[in-house]
Amino acid sequence: MTMLRFGLSQSHIRRGLLSSASSRSPRLLNSTRLAPSLSYQSIAGMKVLAVLYSGGEAAQQEPRLLGTTENQLGIREWLEKKGHEFIVTDDKEGPNSVFQKNIVDAEVLITTPFHPGYLTRDLIDKAKNLKICITAGVGSDHIDLNAAVEKGIEVLEVSGSNVVSVAEHVIMSILLLVRNFVPAHEMIERGDWQVSQIARAAYDLEGKVVGTIGAGRIGYRVLQRLVPFNCKELLYYDYAALPEEAAKAVNARRIEDLKEFVSKCDVVTVNCPLHEGTRGLVNEELLKHFKKGAWLVNTARGAICDKDAVAAALKSGQLFGYSGDVWNVQPAPKDHPWRTMKNPLGGGNGMVPHYSGTTLDAQARYAAGTKSILENYLENKPQEPQNIIVGKKGYETKAYGQR
Repeated sequence: MTMLRFGLSQSHIRRGLLSSASSRSPRLLNSTRLAPSLSYQSIAGMKVLAVLYSGGEAAQQEPRLLGTTENQLGIREWLEKKGHEFIVTDDKEGPNSVFQKNIVDAEVLITTPFHPGYLTRDLIDKAKNLKICITAGVGSDHIDLNAAVEKGIEVLEVSGSNVVSVAEHVIMSILLLVRNFVPAHEMIERGDWQVSQIARAAYDLEGKVVGTIGAGRIGYRVLQRLVPFNCKELLYYDYAALPEEAAKAVNARRIEDLKEFVSKCDVVTVNCPLHEGTRGLVNEELLKHFKKGAWLVNTARGAICDKDAVAAALKSGQLFGYSGDVWNVQPAPKDHPWRTMKNPLGGGNGMVPHYSGTTLDAQARYAAGTKSILENYLENKPQEPQNIIVGKKGYETKAYGQR
């Protein structure tokens, strides 16, 4: 297969330069609340549109849930004082959604991987005023980057804001599967007690071969956290080798062929970004090369794994367990096969909503990062290079191991 540099698409090799933001003439709007989609607008200068997830009662009780429509990344008052219009919504689907109605004249779009507003080429063509898109978190696969490049729209993320959060979730997910925790807990909830039914599918992580697809900021942290478990071997698959000292520090070995890589692993964890080279990477053909009964964890992006192929592999026993928090469509439909798929021999399904990178600690980091990106944009200051995905002149070169 053609190997792509994880953290870079093939076109992520051109360097763009930032240019100054456009001038703005503030105007005043009455403050309005748009029901029922938890959408708001306020004083206007430039229009800033944010698509976030609704926090409901939890967000009202916990103000540190900054990535919600209720708490609005903590930047409403700051933006209003500067005379800008700020619209926040969770309503993002269809032409009549708050997102699609307001994207036509928004200058800034803020969205999140956890409830993404999908900015397609068609919407970019309609967004005549759009100058900058900011991911409150990490990732840009919800944006048509090629279309953004053509229109000169900057795309930025809060790089590194949730890498620790996700790496910890990966370790938890691996342990949930290997120790057969989910079926054990479900047994207790049912009021049953049959140790043998759980122990028959429970193992130690020690002595297993664990490999990561992608050894970037998250993948490498996963390797670091696996070291104390005394695994038989730690492997990684990536286009470029880790620096020698970094690989030696975690005693990880690189496998350059993906099929060979998965064939050696008891546990495979996916830690690479979604782009044209990784969409559907884990498919029916690749799954045939997995060890029979391997465990698979995906906290990167759902579309990296073929949903039907994974469900079939779990049912057949080719996979013993699958866990993660990312889905090919978010929110996932109620009939999504990953909600209920099982291994008949007792292997686990550890799927949860997409929350690994939106812990309270991560939200504090990506909210602060979003504000910093906005400040730089408003004041015509250079952005932090590691945050830039698309600059004014095209794709920016990104540091090794962005994901």
